Parts: sequence; structure tokens; C-alpha cells
Amino acid sequence: MIKSTVHHRPPELYRCHPLNEFRASVQRRKRNNRRKVIRVSRSMGLPGVDRELKKILNANMDEVGARRRAREAFKDIQLGIDHILFKTPCDGVKMEESYEKNSKGLEIFCKSWLPEASTPKAALFYCHGYGDTCSFFFEGIARKLASSGYAVFAMDYPGFGLSEGLHCFIPSFDGLVDVVIEHYSKIKENPEFRSLPSFLFGQSMGGAVALKIHLKQPKAWDGAILVAPMCKIADDMVPPKLLTNLLIGLSNVLPKHKLVPNKDLAEAAFRDLKKREQTAYNVIAYKDKPRLQSAVELLRTTQEIERRLKEVSLPLFILHGKADTVTDPSVSKALYENASCSDKKLKLYEDAYHALLEGEPDEVITEVFNDIISWLDEHSLKHNQLSS
Repeated sequence: MIKSTVHHRPPELYRCHPLNEFRASVQRRKRNNRRKVIRVSRSMGLPGVDRELKKILNANMDEVGARRRAREAFKDIQLGIDHILFKTPCDGVKMEESYEKNSKGLEIFCKSWLPEASTPKAALFYCHGYGDTCSFFFEGIARKLASSGYAVFAMDYPGFGLSEGLHCFIPSFDGLVDVVIEHYSKIKENPEFRSLPSFLFGQSMGGAVALKIHLKQPKAWDGAILVAPMCKIADDMVPPKLLTNLLIGLSNVLPKHKLVPNKDLAEAAFRDLKKREQTAYNVIAYKDKPRLQSAVELLRTTQEIERRLKEVSLPLFILHGKADTVTDPSVSKALYENASCSDKKLKLYEDAYHALLEGEPDEVITEVFNDIISWLDEHSLKHNQLSS
């Protein structure tokens, strides 16, 4: 823990030095976070959350043990919330979850949803967003896709959700992508799924993960669905340049520290107010300030992807809200225009925010689902006809 001392000086003198301004920002955020924890603990009015569950909720989620206890305690409550995603029937869908050790010795949480009554049309491999997990909102998304005939596979990245590692710490974005490639390659080699067309499905930061997977494996995938992909972080979400340079320098010394200023992602991502409030049920999502090294890795990755848009060569379906202030829809347009593939589609949703499948009014979520399933049906049929 870093202790910073802010001396009392005239405001105009104090503000003139960017490091002092940064230190003051850190101190203010510490005080606000302490107040926030007290408010959540005392006044949290989520149905089904009693005093004992609040203790679990307020635990330090940095280590995976606390996250796993929280998820187990809240699992049934989560699935019962009044959200369109959790109203999707799961009859006829076979769900499995497990923990698997990877080549680095890390225990990775993974989950699958398969249609029981028929052979899957294709295999869909999910890449989740920043701070998120595949065990909350994506549960409803996966059920919908599996009930439409698709085998769906998902995992939590190291340090995210229920996988081992320091919460939301990304020492290397390339290393994270390599972990995803290792896990999904094993699934694709399974005789049960080897002959199926395989599609990447990335949301937000997961869009960057999916694109990096493709750039590392340009011939391995039959297409990608990118929902509000993080090809560039919106300018409003990035600290001023002087502060950004300062944070990059600090990341070499304090890589794990939570010091990067950020806005309320739920407020920026969820347009529907009721759905925005329901994000509180995602108890293992990362809600603190970004860690220094993680923020630097995200910035470097988006800069790399922007430079390499012309190398994207697989069939693409890009979906983005026009009012998204978290990831930049104009860069999705640039991806669509610059990608070297001829089979590409871009759909922009009027007035929609960042969380197209979780945070919009029900009719928009339904429209987005229908668009995704139509694209999958078309491309799965095309692939299977060419293979037969």
C-alpha cells in the first residue's frame, strides 16, 4: 500500500504540478471508496441479500478463493433476477462447468452449453470483457445461443472471474491471449467438435482478445462476432495525456496498484436504468480502479489493433451502439472498412450504449440476438454445405 502525503498549499500552487494533482486524486478516490463500501454494506437493498451474504459481498475479491465463495453464495440469486437474459428457458441445453489446470499451472474456470437434442450447427468460443466473467450475464446469452442450436464454450481469463490469479491483473495481454488459444485449441481438437465450423465471439475487451487470437491464428477460425469491440478506448475514458504518461511510468514500479482514474462503467455501458442497477448482482466482476499494468496493456493492445486493421481477414460481424462512450464506434467503422475480408458486416444501433446484450431495453436486446443468430445460421449453413 502506498501512503501519500498531501501538504496544505494554496490551491493555485497545488494544482500547477501534475504529480500533486494525481496524488490528490488518489486520496479523494480512497475516501470515496471507503464511503462507497459503507453505503453498500448498510443500505444495499437487493432482494435475497441478507446480512451473511453482505459479508461475503464486501470481502476482498483480489484472490480467487473469495470470488469463488461469493459466486457460490449468489449463484441462485443471480439466476433469479428479473432480466430478459435469465428468462431464457434452459430446457434442452446441457450445461457443464469445471476447473482445468493449464500449461502454466493456473486453474482456469470454463463452462459449456450444448444443445441436447441435435448435433450443434457450429461451435462458438466466447471472449469476455474487461473485469467480467463468463458466469453471470453470459449465462443467459449462452443459453439463448445453445437453444438455437450452437455449442457454446467460455472461460474466465487468468485473474478474472473464477480463474486463479490476482483479480483483473493483466501482466501481458499477449500472454492472456495465449492462455485463451491454448484452452480453446484443446476443445477444437475434440473429435466431437473437430468437424464443426468454429466462430469467435468477443464482447468489448473480448473483441480485442478475439482479434488478437485471429492475428495469431489467421487460418484457424471460420468467422468472428464482435460486440462493441475494444479496438480503441473512447477518448472520454482515457485520462489526459500528461497523466497517462505519468501512469505508464509508474506501471514499471507499481504494476499491480489500483491507481488509474476511471468512470463508472455501469453508468456508461447500461442504458436501461433497471438493468444498470442489476449489475450489482455480478458480485465477482471487478469494480475497482484499473491496475496500472492492466491499463497500460489495454492501451498498447488497442494501439496495435488500430495499426493492424488491414490484416483482419476472417468473416466478420461487428455490432456497436451509436451512443457507446466506452469503446469507440468510429473504430468499428474503421475495422469494417479496412479489414481485408470481403465477407464482413457492420450494424450500428441507434441510441444504444455499450452493453448491447445486457443493458439495453428488451426490444433492442432481442433485435441484437436475432441479428447474431441470423448471421450464425447463414455462415454455419454455408460452411456445412461447402464441407459436404
